[in-house]
Amino acid sequence: MAVQQPMGIPVLILKEGTQRTTGRDALRTNIMAVRAISETLRTTLGPRGMDKMLVDTLGDVTITNDGATILDKLDVQHPAAKMLVQIAKAQDDEVGDGTKTCVILAGELLKAAESLLEKNIHPTVIISGCRKALQKTVEFINTVSKKIDIDDIETLKNIAKTALTSKAVHGAREHLAEIAVKAVKQVAEKRGDRWYVDLDNVQIIKKHGGGIRDTQLVYGIIIDKEVVHPGMPKRIRNAKIALLNTALEIEKTEIDAEIRITDPTKMRAFLEEEERLLKEMVEKIAKTGANVVFCQKGIDEVAQHFLAKHGILAVRRVKRSDMEKLERATGGRIVTNLDELSPEDLGEAELVEERRVGEDKMVFIEGCKNPKAVSILVRAGLERMVDEAERAIKDALNATADVVKDGRIVPGGGAIEVELAKLLRRYAPEVGGKEQLAIESFANALESVPRALAENAGLDPVNVIVELRALHEKPEGLPYGINVFTGKPENMYKLGVIEPSSVKANAIKTATEASTLILRIDDIIAASKLEKEEEKKKEEKKEEEE
Repeated sequence: MAVQQPMGIPVLILKEGTQRTTGRDALRTNIMAVRAISETLRTTLGPRGMDKMLVDTLGDVTITNDGATILDKLDVQHPAAKMLVQIAKAQDDEVGDGTKTCVILAGELLKAAESLLEKNIHPTVIISGCRKALQKTVEFINTVSKKIDIDDIETLKNIAKTALTSKAVHGAREHLAEIAVKAVKQVAEKRGDRWYVDLDNVQIIKKHGGGIRDTQLVYGIIIDKEVVHPGMPKRIRNAKIALLNTALEIEKTEIDAEIRITDPTKMRAFLEEEERLLKEMVEKIAKTGANVVFCQKGIDEVAQHFLAKHGILAVRRVKRSDMEKLERATGGRIVTNLDELSPEDLGEAELVEERRVGEDKMVFIEGCKNPKAVSILVRAGLERMVDEAERAIKDALNATADVVKDGRIVPGGGAIEVELAKLLRRYAPEVGGKEQLAIESFANALESVPRALAENAGLDPVNVIVELRALHEKPEGLPYGINVFTGKPENMYKLGVIEPSSVKANAIKTATEASTLILRIDDIIAASKLEKEEEKKKEEKKEEEE
């Protein structure tokens, strides 16, 4: 980039090869990139949405219509499009659902902003209008949302089913929704006057084989390991479980030592002493009354033999995360020093059993008293179907957890978006000026959700929006959204199409933040690719020299 002085001598500011886009061109480029991503996800929205097949550089195939997964697998290059991928990830991390709504809204808000820019309205005015619209939208959501009781199982099931409706597992959504609700209810904890749900306490294990309806909830934990010794029992009822974070092995010294043995009897004594120490370790475990041992570290073969003689079922090298879940599920305590193990540290379960699932053996810990950690064993015929079922269950778990924590719901099927758009249009004249146009554009962008639902179902979006607007003008019109299967507006609360209000509010907030951030950019300065490659080569050369 060069600047021409009055004398005609150019002054170089940026390195050669640097690309610079300024003003309206920069805005237009960014908006185009975001809209391209938004349009990609638009066709996946709703029960009649389509799936995407994503093939990575290694040829691995992913078939999904999960918004977060699609964006994660896309190798996006444009910086503005990358920002959209990041906001979708933020939405997924925060509430675990609503990523498609968030991205579609961001695209529509920028599309609306583009038409305002063409009317010579300054980006700062548009941003100010959008922020006022967002503030009012969040207020309206709190006003029109409905409070629910978290013991209302039927409503929670409807929320989980709504999250599962657009997925490939639609046929088994009743079964999966029931599992999701039971799992969330089991791990939910009341802290003060609020409910708290940590979904890390819901373990999801995938195994292909069987059908989706073979997916089951275990009130306990599944350990993807097998029993260490063939002589050990494979099934134990009324299990007393010891959780050890110490190796049942003779530890090697940290310093190098040399032992010189001149007599074979000394060698025998050396081995017998090792055996005695291991036997002592096992005796300590047996004295506490434990009949099941889960060890985070290794178990020596001699120790395995003594454990088998005592009729103790043992599993070694259990993951730390699984040990923590076992602690919460069985009520036991992880012990790091074997000398401190006491009967009070043991966990309890009705049944510990090794079972064959598909080609692998797994240990099931079932029937724990009021477990605060549970497991879902996901089954399906194809490996890719198992992956998609896992993504669907995670969405259902997140949606149910969100409503348990927040306790408020809104109608789905585009009903809440049409209602919010109506309320914003009434609010816009109060603001007046050019900001009024930005608020009205915000309202139109919100209606892109029911419009996309109608388009994906093969319906006329204009007719659908007109019918919904007319119904929402009536006092009882709030819960009316589009039933994509009949093509008619229906009461979403009666149909059981419900969404957590926190998901909807978060999606609108995130979409507005992303679009206003992009609207503020009026200059893109991109470094030369040649320069980047040279820097990379220099770094590689330096590493080789080191």
